[in-house]
Amino acid sequence: MAFRRSTSSTWTESRGNGRGFIQVATALSESSSIHSDALYHLTRDVSMMGLDPLSYSILEAEPYKQEVCNEEAQTLLKRHSMQTDDKIPVVSSASSPQDSGEGLHFSDGRRKVDYVLVFHQRRHSSIRSPASTSVSHDRLSIVSNGNFPPSLGSEGRVGGGGGGGGGGESVSIGEVFMELDSGGGNEAAEPADHEMQLIRQEFEANLLEAGLEIERDREVKAHGLSFTRLHAPWPVLCREAEFLKIKVPTKTRYEIKEEGAFSSSMSSMWRKLKQPFQPKVLHQDHGPTKFLTHCFSRDKLHLYNITSKDTFFDNATRGRIVYEILRRTVCARTCQTIGITTLIAKGVYDAAFPLHDGDFNTTGHTEERNDRQVLHEEWARYSAFYKYQPIDLVRKYFGEKIGLYFAWLGVYTQLLVPASIVGIIVFGYGVATVDTNIPSLEMCDQRFNFTMCPLCDGACDFWQLSTACGTARASHLFDNPATVFFAIFMSLWAVLFLEHWKRRQISLSFSWDLTGIEEDEEHPRPKYETILLQKRQRKQKKKKKKKKNQAAIEKLTWKDRLPGYCINVSSILFMFGLTFSAVFGVIIYRITVSALMAMSPDPETKSNVRVTVTATAVIINLVVILILDEIYGAVAVWLTELEIPKTETNFEERLILKAFLLKFMNAYAPIFYVAFFKGRFAGRPGSYVYVFNDYRMEECAPGGCLIELCIQLSIIMLGKQLIQNNIFEIGIPKLKKLVRTLKDKGGVEKEEEEERLPQQWNLDYALAPFEGLTPEYMEMIIQFGFVSLFVASFPLAPLFALLNNVIEIRLDAKKFVTELRRPVAARAKDIGIWYNILSGMGKFSVIINAFVISFTSDFIPRLVYQYMYSHTGTMHGFIDHTLSYFNVSNFKPGTAPHNSHHGDVTVCRYKDYREPPWSPDAYQFSKQYWCVLAARLAFVILFQNLVMFLSLVVAWVIPDIPKTIVEQLKREKKLLVNLFLREEKDKFQLIQSLFAKDAPHEPLPIPGRYSTLPQCPTQAPTGDEGGGPRARCRAASFSLYTRKIPPSPRNENSRHTAV
Repeated sequence: MAFRRSTSSTWTESRGNGRGFIQVATALSESSSIHSDALYHLTRDVSMMGLDPLSYSILEAEPYKQEVCNEEAQTLLKRHSMQTDDKIPVVSSASSPQDSGEGLHFSDGRRKVDYVLVFHQRRHSSIRSPASTSVSHDRLSIVSNGNFPPSLGSEGRVGGGGGGGGGGESVSIGEVFMELDSGGGNEAAEPADHEMQLIRQEFEANLLEAGLEIERDREVKAHGLSFTRLHAPWPVLCREAEFLKIKVPTKTRYEIKEEGAFSSSMSSMWRKLKQPFQPKVLHQDHGPTKFLTHCFSRDKLHLYNITSKDTFFDNATRGRIVYEILRRTVCARTCQTIGITTLIAKGVYDAAFPLHDGDFNTTGHTEERNDRQVLHEEWARYSAFYKYQPIDLVRKYFGEKIGLYFAWLGVYTQLLVPASIVGIIVFGYGVATVDTNIPSLEMCDQRFNFTMCPLCDGACDFWQLSTACGTARASHLFDNPATVFFAIFMSLWAVLFLEHWKRRQISLSFSWDLTGIEEDEEHPRPKYETILLQKRQRKQKKKKKKKKNQAAIEKLTWKDRLPGYCINVSSILFMFGLTFSAVFGVIIYRITVSALMAMSPDPETKSNVRVTVTATAVIINLVVILILDEIYGAVAVWLTELEIPKTETNFEERLILKAFLLKFMNAYAPIFYVAFFKGRFAGRPGSYVYVFNDYRMEECAPGGCLIELCIQLSIIMLGKQLIQNNIFEIGIPKLKKLVRTLKDKGGVEKEEEEERLPQQWNLDYALAPFEGLTPEYMEMIIQFGFVSLFVASFPLAPLFALLNNVIEIRLDAKKFVTELRRPVAARAKDIGIWYNILSGMGKFSVIINAFVISFTSDFIPRLVYQYMYSHTGTMHGFIDHTLSYFNVSNFKPGTAPHNSHHGDVTVCRYKDYREPPWSPDAYQFSKQYWCVLAARLAFVILFQNLVMFLSLVVAWVIPDIPKTIVEQLKREKKLLVNLFLREEKDKFQLIQSLFAKDAPHEPLPIPGRYSTLPQCPTQAPTGDEGGGPRARCRAASFSLYTRKIPPSPRNENSRHTAV
């Protein structure tokens, strides 16, 4: 340790140098951790010397410039300096003229800000005022985790590679420095804040050693936000691009496809027709040629189309590269964690994000717009609803994962157009034939005079079937022969949509150079690491007690996750029960309100019982669904955390499955009840089924349950889209932003910041963080269920989905461009588990539509009557055929109408297939019932097998990979091989010419036709300056930025990264 007292101290005077240091190395291992609590108690223990603890945060660096340190300390201070040609002096972080008002560069105006780290400065007691040195009372300041306090320049900017000298950089060594100096009157901050400061120091020191350059705010605030800007220089970008296998364009161009005269003319005509709908985006269309791409390699820089090192890697790629470094950088000494995600979870940093490309509002000429402004003008506006999406620019700005989402949403919306047209035609057919539909005419004809049984016990009277004329006519709009065709069409449409998307996805993968990419390695999640560390510590304690040597714990087992699994199963079952309870509560509401309205003396109220009860019940269902949706979303996150998934991908997949299961059940439970259960278990007159011994189970309307299913589906679908998907998405983010603004307005420092123009990192931090695509996908998947599952009951569902999606695309675009921080550009080859969910729902929709047509609609009973029981082969007499007889004398006591206005009624009718009261098997199911049931089951089997067969035919006819893509991939491989062969041939010719100059009397053998390498011994020299191949490991690249080459690549790599 090193002690320093003020110059007034006699102890320091006797040393001959009042500002000297004594360094004592504390042999700290890689896994050791220095906690601020231990240091705090250490300073308290030496309080007998008149020492008080000071803060651990950054000290004023000016006194250290005058220190006479030993040779080792001077060497350690320069440990992280990178040897580059463009050394830039340490300057202030004030805005330069080059980027005034933008904040996209460092203070020198040349180096881009690739990433920003944000933390909240809660207390700043370590910057001592000059007057404090005159105080005679000695205080103790400790700089933990072996880091020298940064110099004054480091507060303004720490240049990992371009800064001059290394004096401003933190040094990651296993030493502890204790400084004795005269302190001021500042109070010590809490140890937790000191811990965060130490972790930040070590983390940023490791970032410097990884090659990044850092710039901090020069003005240190006592409270408020502090921003740390990161820049990746060209060597780091090249190194990481090679490790990540990022494909970059070469100098070679080739034609994408060779078109004939006819196809070329048709393509040009098609492009002219689409021209008004194309966004005004440069390079949106690739044209007839394409650059040949290849995975980046530092050995082949001469092959790439590098016009400028600053623009060769776009901003999204630079941000992704820096994020990869942040993701794997280790804090081994202070908190034993890996990556920026863990540090944000621990509260060390508040946020970390790449910057947007400036303001989204266009201020200059159209040609000078940045990518964000182009997206805002041509994509994120409601007035651009008729234009195609600039998918390539979306992918370039936000990355492949978000680009694939918007591409999928665009394909889904485009294919809703033919489905909407067919749905409108089917609905139009129902409107055109409603006046000629014989069953509706019979039901509305008062001459038939069907007297129906009461709808409730006691208070309800007999009623005439002709009063339900309006319901019957409305039911025909959706329950007609065209509905069956539409159900088959939509089942095939779902298959066609998935096949078309697969082809589109392959085309995008080829266009975006995603073919052949490997899955990125993922580090464990913060919670997984924490629980694993706790398990190791418990095991270590047991090992010390038993004194046994056991293998180290490397992962969590199923035993560690068993409590979480048990809670998951029980909680999901409870949520299912809660959903069913909500549906059952609405059923009770319908039954009671129907009975109350039936007892009303007002005839108009009695006539509108069904419409009123159905509409109000559906609205209640909608409100319950919206509330439970928000609850289930939070519960799904909590349950997934209990399972302790190892990686973010596992966490996301499990979360998606749970959220989809809960929200699917919540949204469709009321619809399933109306479609398949309502009226099935109501009983018959004289033997009804009762709930709580008082309330009779409700029955379907005389026209069938399909019209009620249509009302239920339409209100829930439209209400959910309008309220949840649009109002919530617009209102809640604006409300959150307003709350953040109101919180920030109270601070004095905010007023001082408003005096100068805010930088881009301030503006981006004020935006909402990006929380993933799961909510966006989820609402579209639920909508896909409305469109495909029960489409037989509501042919207009695709039309309303289309109208919603036209708005949804622009709404999501506006949110990503203007209201969210820029997400990291993540690579993805496909949409992941969402495709499996869509495929499963498409197959499930075949079964659901078959049962809806068979059991919910009257399509099968009409066919059976027309071809088996009708004497004329027409539908005349169908209504009378479906109504059974009941003798009113068989009513149970107290259930018959008390006051009947229909006179002396002896027999009433009810809708069912049962034997009449004069039959020996009175009120038993008739033969017609069994015939209809057999026909319904046969239709389900026939419909399901027919649609499945047609779906397989469609999937077989349409190949997953377009033929042109297959040809282009083969052509690209051939061109790459020729390119490298030509390169090797040029190398050989160069070597041959050099050898010919040195030894003209010894000609080299001429290689054969297919030879690419010189025919010489392949054994490499064993000396230090041999010509062997350069090692291409990750750790070896880190040695470029360290003080000396490590003895082992693995050891050096384990210091910072876990690759």
